[in-house]
Amino acid sequence: MSNAPQRIVLPLNASNVLITGGTSGVGLETAIHFAAAGAPAVGIVGRDAGRGEAARQAVLARVPGARVEFFAGDCNLAADAQRVCEAARASFSSVDVLVNSTVGPYGPKLFHNIALEEIQKIVLTQMMAPLLTSRIVLPWMTEKGGGAIVNIASDAGKLTTPGESVIGAAMAGIIMFSRTLAMEAKRHGIRVNIVTPSIIKGTATYGKVMADEFSGKLFGKAVKMAQLGVVNPADMAELIVFLASPAAAKISGQAISLNGGISAA
Repeated sequence: MSNAPQRIVLPLNASNVLITGGTSGVGLETAIHFAAAGAPAVGIVGRDAGRGEAARQAVLARVPGARVEFFAGDCNLAADAQRVCEAARASFSSVDVLVNSTVGPYGPKLFHNIALEEIQKIVLTQMMAPLLTSRIVLPWMTEKGGGAIVNIASDAGKLTTPGESVIGAAMAGIIMFSRTLAMEAKRHGIRVNIVTPSIIKGTATYGKVMADEFSGKLFGKAVKMAQLGVVNPADMAELIVFLASPAAAKISGQAISLNGGISAA
């Protein structure tokens, strides 16, 4: 008799999904795509209740009849992350897919122009949510025998880019954390992957970055290099849903660049 652990790969129509940073941009579009794929329950997390309800209605407008719930909290804070994840589990009975889309709204800035007191804030708000939420849901997924975690970082964690010293450090942290967790969790049937875009058109961060003189010039060049097309939230959502699906059952520990050909990171 085999003593191999039981592992499950749930179809999307049997996977309850929790998305941090789900009230706008990539997170919101990902919620819509999971609902459209038949996920029985989709939870979106954000700090503002008004934006959360607007996001919930946006999902329902695209996928009428979907079950979508909003959970208020800042998952960069341990207490909030614990409360939000436990609320989702209590409501849905399980969290089978966790997506962390909480990358902060920081644009490139040369290191000597970053205020000393800003450095800690940038690092914490960029990378804490994936660590905290993954730690919370990991035992639940282990008990069930499987699950999928998709963390969003950026190519700044792979390539050296002027103005992204601190952002790049945080993104590299998310990437290495996720790859190591993938190796630790594979024995329990849990897959962990990372999506690393460069610049994403149609998001608030895109507008802010392009409006700044320094970062606008930097990423203006990147846009010209994206000869396969500048990535948008729908492109991101499609890849994230794929990574959570049975079609990606043997993919784990991968940091996948989605950048329209800007680089071969």
